[in-house]
Amino acid sequence: MTRAFVFPGQGSQAVGMGKELADAFDSAREVFEAVDDALGQSLSRLMFEGPEAELTLTENAQPALMAVSLAALRVLEKEGGIALGQAAACVAGHSLGEYSALAAAGALELGVTARLLKTRGEAMQKAVPVGEGAMAALLGLDLEAAAEVAAKAAEETGGVCAAANDNAPGQAVISGSVAAVERAIALATERGAKKSVRLPVSAPFHCPLMQPAAERMREALADVSIAPPVVPLMANVTAKAVSDPETIRKLLVEQVTGMVRWRESVLGMQALGVTALVEVGAGKVLSGLARRIDRELQSIAVGTPADVDAFLASLK
Repeated sequence: MTRAFVFPGQGSQAVGMGKELADAFDSAREVFEAVDDALGQSLSRLMFEGPEAELTLTENAQPALMAVSLAALRVLEKEGGIALGQAAACVAGHSLGEYSALAAAGALELGVTARLLKTRGEAMQKAVPVGEGAMAALLGLDLEAAAEVAAKAAEETGGVCAAANDNAPGQAVISGSVAAVERAIALATERGAKKSVRLPVSAPFHCPLMQPAAERMREALADVSIAPPVVPLMANVTAKAVSDPETIRKLLVEQVTGMVRWRESVLGMQALGVTALVEVGAGKVLSGLARRIDRELQSIAVGTPADVDAFLASLK
């Protein structure tokens, strides 16, 4: 069995995430403490106790989700003797999860990753005033149809609307200005979408409105040390494997405004011989998407002590 380790993005956060790991394993607790120190805030307390509204803020959710992913990975390394370089053919992450993947693969240091995600979250939130941007999931439309709907809505309203996530067959997400997204929802219904719903997000991610955030991340990443990852990264914006640090730096900037090509990324991992995904961190969103992309693709989520035990048992 050939595995890829994958890391979740925003929307997987929940109050209490990571607490069982911290209670059970010193290695997990050390990750949370290191992230708290790097940010100068008790992010771990917010993760474990809430309030949910504060945890959901983009600037908190992004480093928090990374922390849970890295804590779970450290437990696998310490308790199970897992070495990512030998256990995985490649890594990938959904949006902010790409930073988690790079930290897991040794390309970015933990504290640096936490600070970059704090900056990324703040920049994405500031790029568009609250209430001016929106995102929506279009269920039952393929990517081509979703992109056509978005383009037509942008043309009709004079706003911005673009395909933001290609998550799985029949599950695309659009992003842009409120009026354009609302018009796209109506057009999607006319095109036969099974369901179109506004997403509970505070900014329109992965669309041209995020350009100010992309420029901020270009500055933030300019002097950051990026090492070659121990296994290739399947990049969000190209759905191709990459290991060159300077290419990774460039793609992390493009990722802010670019579409997350998750469906293509999973297919790309399969083309490399991957037959199973290990979702490391909070929730099971990526495991659910994997089943929609290919029912033959095995997937296991590792985010709690019980998950750790189950995964390590599966290796015997």
